Amino acid sequence: MLTNRHRYSPHYKNNYCEEIKIKKTTALLAGILTTTLCWAGPGDKVDFPAEYKTKFTPYLSLNRTQNHDQYIRLYINDKGLSGIEENGQLPYGTVIIGEVYKAQKDQDGKVVTSSLGERLANKFALVAVMERREGAAKEYPKGLGNDDWDFAAFKPSGERASKDLTACAACHAPLTESHHLFSYDHIISEQRMK
Repeated sequence: MLTNRHRYSPHYKNNYCEEIKIKKTTALLAGILTTTLCWAGPGDKVDFPAEYKTKFTPYLSLNRTQNHDQYIRLYINDKGLSGIEENGQLPYGTVIIGEVYKAQKDQDGKVVTSSLGERLANKFALVAVMERREGAAKEYPKGLGNDDWDFAAFKPSGERASKDLTACAACHAPLTESHHLFSYDHIISEQRMK
């Protein structure tokens, strides 16, 4: 048993202070690790599909309706196409890719269109990813779960882009009749052409 004489000795104080520092540091590191491993926000679990250009099926290129100075090319993975073929559904594991391009502009800053009235793609700006993943809805505010579609945005290099993914979810939320996709009918059409 330690007496008061031992508690106030320099050796005891140094050991006691060192022990407290170690405990505090351990608790801090455990908290950081737990937060990093357990908390995931919208899009954090979506990986950049680096081989999408060779492994996914392109199914639509068009003017981006939500942004009047952008053009988009859409791709879908085999899992999504198989689900459409089987029962018209998009199962968990379906991934949709949108290559977003800035539209060409003239010297006055106006968007250039082709003789068909379509915008012309210019600078590759962003890779938008939608992935249907079980439990994804829990990571979004109420009403924006979109049947477990998760959203992510990447720079063309594959690095995560800083985007408000709840805005993506909000834009797709009303599209309940088309599986929360603007392009669902085009996927069906692509599958019928095979």
